[in-house]
Amino acid sequence: MSLPREQRVAAIRAAIEAALAPASLVIEDESHRHAGHAGAADGRGHFRVEVVSDAFAGLGPIARHRAVYAALGELMVTDIHALSIKARTSAEGK
Repeated sequence: MSLPREQRVAAIRAAIEAALAPASLVIEDESHRHAGHAGAADGRGHFRVEVVSDAFAGLGPIARHRAVYAALGELMVTDIHALSIKARTSAEGK
């Protein structure tokens, strides 16, 4: 069962913070840009995240995205339809 729309960003933030201890985390709900889109019909949202975390050190782009997906776990099934990810280490900057 999905969360109310206003609680989704908070749930995404909590999940990423717990798993990846980010130095910086920006989350934008872009669901309004996809109104009427077939993928949005089930009520799940479209989000953009920018994560700066040293947990990404030594990982390539695909592994970094997998780490974010793993952190989000069940939210990817119940609340998130689409996710745009920028994942960097502190040394790579914002």
